[in-house]
Formats: sequence, C-alpha cells, structure tokens
Amino acid sequence: MIVVSTWKFGYDANQKAWAVLNDGGSALDAVVEGVSVTERDPAVRSVGYGGHPNAEGVVQVDGAVMDGRSLGYGAVAGLEGIATAAAVARCVMENTEHVLLVGEGARVFAIDQGFSEQEMLTSETAAEWEAWQKKGQDREMNIDTHPGSDTLPADSHDTIGAIALDANGDLAAACTTSGIAYKLPGRVGDSPLIGCGLYADNETGAAVATGRGEEIARTCGSFAIVNLMRQGHTPQEACESVVTHLVTRVPTSKRHQMAYAAIDKDGNWGAAAARPPFPYAITTKSVNEIRSGFTLLPAID
Repeated sequence: MIVVSTWKFGYDANQKAWAVLNDGGSALDAVVEGVSVTERDPAVRSVGYGGHPNAEGVVQVDGAVMDGRSLGYGAVAGLEGIATAAAVARCVMENTEHVLLVGEGARVFAIDQGFSEQEMLTSETAAEWEAWQKKGQDREMNIDTHPGSDTLPADSHDTIGAIALDANGDLAAACTTSGIAYKLPGRVGDSPLIGCGLYADNETGAAVATGRGEEIARTCGSFAIVNLMRQGHTPQEACESVVTHLVTRVPTSKRHQMAYAAIDKDGNWGAAAARPPFPYAITTKSVNEIRSGFTLLPAID
C-alpha cells in the first residue's frame, strides 16, 4: 500500500488516507477522505474552505476523482459554498451518468446529495482579497506575467493531488483546488480535467498534477505520465519526461510552476517539478515523510 500527496500539507492528508487503507478501505476511499482534510483546513489558502477567492471575492472550487478499477471519473468545477469538492466529484461519478458538473448545477447537485453549504471565505482571505483590490490589479486579464511579480499570492496554485494503491492492488486519484487567486469568475484549470490534473488505471499506475493549470493542461500531463509508465518507464522517469517536454515545447511555461507525482501498479513512486521547491508527502509501511521532488529549473528569483 502507498499514498502520495502533493505539497507539505499533503502530509496530514496522507495520515487520514493511510488510516483508511489500514482499516481495509479502498484506494478511492483513501484519497477522497485524505484530501478532505486539506479541503477543510482554513490555513491552506489554495484548497477548499479558506481558499483564495476569484476576482469578485467568491471562492469557487474544482475537484475530481478517478477510480483505476473501472476508469470511472467524476468532477465538479466552479462549485460555490461547498468545501469538499472531491467528495462531490465522487458522487458525480457514482450517482449520475455524467462525468463533470459545473457552477450552479454542481452546487444544486451537491445539496441534493446531502452536502451542507457554508461560507467559504475566512476573515483572513477576505482581508487579503480587499488588499488586492486596493492595489488596483488588472482583474480583466488576471495573468501573472513576470516571474518576480507579486500580483498573486505565492501559494495560489498549490493544488492538492493524492494517489493511492490499496491492499487489493487498486489505484485511485483525487485532485482538488480553489484555483489561482483572484482568477476571472468561472476560470477552470487542470484539476477537474481527466488526464490533466489526474489519471488512474489499475493496469499501469496513477498520476496527479499541481501548479499553474493553464500550463499543465497543454500536455494532458497526468495521462502522459501513466502512458509512459505503460511503455515501461518508471514513475520518476515519466514525471521528469513530462515536465521536460512541456518547458521545452512551450518555453513561456518556464515562468511558472508545474509539478507531478506518480505511482505505478507495483507501488513504485516518483515526483518532478519545473522549479523548486516541490515538497510531496509519501506514506508506505516503512516511509512516512515529506520529500523533495526532482526539479528541472532553478527557483524563480
């Protein structure tokens, strides 16, 4: 069994996910319950409750899950008033014939499924948004075009992605985020998109992405990683290959962070990013710690 989650806050998610696996839960149970820890944590400003709002001061979350047993997939995007986007995404997968619900439709569906609405802004994120407004940022374009720019918070793209392999050899992935801070209302990144933010296939492996979604979506990176593993590459080789391809093929991507974590069906893992730092959490029977993923380029000054 193994759980891998992105960023330092993935460590707490892993503890919950590992407890689920130890109790006989499935990989899908583990990743959904694991990321829900992060989704409910107001200290994490890039996911769920307390996440950075959009340009209008509204928190809109995106999330997805994928079940490696069946290639089942569910996602929500632009969801308001519900912190646990990944759990709602699982309901989309299991209780509808669809794979993606957005906006008001996603919110109504979540309520129908028994989820409770809540205020998603904290006093801290509300104050930060108000301060951003006063700076007179260009909300019409909302693009951070310079590596050293302070137009967006540094943690505004730190999506949590989690992947797990359970005792039955089943794989699953979950990805959930509040997206880029002060984004245009309705903006959707890679996180809820199959093959971009996540992919899982019992025959091969699973992968998740984090970073600037506009860049990650260009190469369907999570699917590309799984496909490379299918061809015989290790998870580490596959992650490095996809990062290298993106920054080589689209040089402007070098200005941003894109990162991946992956595991194969045998429990091997890997992680790589365009730039440091990229900490990720790894939990197995013998390992339970935060490690630093391979990085291709130097840190942005």
